[in-house]
Amino acid sequence: MDILLRNATIVDEHSEHNFTQKDILVSDGKIVAVDQHIERQADKEVDLSGKFVAPGFVDVFSHFNDPGMEQKETVETGAAAAIAGGYTDVFILPNTKPVVDSKSFVEYITQKSDKLPINIRPLGAATKKIEGKEIAEMYDMYQSGAIAFTDGLYPVQSAGLFLKILQYVKSFNGVLIEQPFENTIGSHGLVNEGIVSTQLGLPGIPAISEEIFIQREIELLRYAESKLHITGVSTKRGAELVLTAKEEGLQITFSVTPHHLLFCDENVMTYDTNFKFNPPLRTRKDRDALRQLVLDNKVDAIAAHHFPQHWDDKILEFEYAKNGTTSLQTAYAAVQTAIPELKPEQIVTLFSSNMRQVFGLENVGVNVGSTAQFTIFDPKGKTILTKENNRSKALNSPFFDKELNGAIVGIVYKNNLILN
Repeated sequence: MDILLRNATIVDEHSEHNFTQKDILVSDGKIVAVDQHIERQADKEVDLSGKFVAPGFVDVFSHFNDPGMEQKETVETGAAAAIAGGYTDVFILPNTKPVVDSKSFVEYITQKSDKLPINIRPLGAATKKIEGKEIAEMYDMYQSGAIAFTDGLYPVQSAGLFLKILQYVKSFNGVLIEQPFENTIGSHGLVNEGIVSTQLGLPGIPAISEEIFIQREIELLRYAESKLHITGVSTKRGAELVLTAKEEGLQITFSVTPHHLLFCDENVMTYDTNFKFNPPLRTRKDRDALRQLVLDNKVDAIAAHHFPQHWDDKILEFEYAKNGTTSLQTAYAAVQTAIPELKPEQIVTLFSSNMRQVFGLENVGVNVGSTAQFTIFDPKGKTILTKENNRSKALNSPFFDKELNGAIVGIVYKNNLILN
């Protein structure tokens, strides 16, 4: 099948056509021509005047709950939400039932992914059953298609064990992902510890629970000389710790979430459980500091932290509600709304190119001969998430019926053109 994208503005630092408006012809999944005007009939043709075409977006930390918790999400419905959000690669958590801690469960995910229009890449568990006691069979999982390793929602608490894990993955140049949370500090907290938690009468999760964990990871990483990605950094101090480690030359990167850029703990004042996250929404000062770091090109990536919950896990008292939000479908628009002055090239760096490099994904530049794997986005567009256009199985999102800046137009991948 031939796909012709007309008048597309290319945003790709690895392309000779970067920041030019061109026609792009795709045939059988490959880019066969990039020119000012292509005289050719195609099976599918779309005019992208004023729209940007970039290498496909990547998310490194989402939960599809499959196998075992398909009432919340499945690989198929999660992929549909990701496509609507402009993603062509999504790394999914191993926190399932059973846990993805062996090659058979990795292969279960990869086989499902083969039938989908995008890549769903399994993250293998770092420890058996995510219990934080024994190292999982990471090499076998890597050989079967695990993109990286993490205990996901339950980061490894034992420093000694995590050091061994860092050393183990070096044998195959693997990468570990950690969500920072020291579970002996603020383990019963519900919101950020501060003025708002006091006003609400809710137990708090102090910033130090995140920051002390990041500091520990950095010390272990320095000793092991391995690779680590910290996701969901929510405090100014936490980000500064990682940046200092990067300046030292350690192989460490970090990501922030769309909701920590758009909201702060003041949004919890209504007790709306759609604002209950882990890490929790921090102070306005932390939020604004993270925004500035994004603008200054200090943040490596945006991680959606797509955590679907069944309706009865959210429609109850704040104390008992589960953490998380569905966010793949709205991640780009939420970031564009939080920081409207972001340039298109910064969006591409945050959502695509940095993580492609860190995790060794295929170079899918907009060049003749390359695989056609594009995200098409429009910073001047608008996004409104409704129950009708929601692609996730879950409804736990604070964005329903809210207008956001920026819109995902569609994706091109696996010889498909999928438009929103």
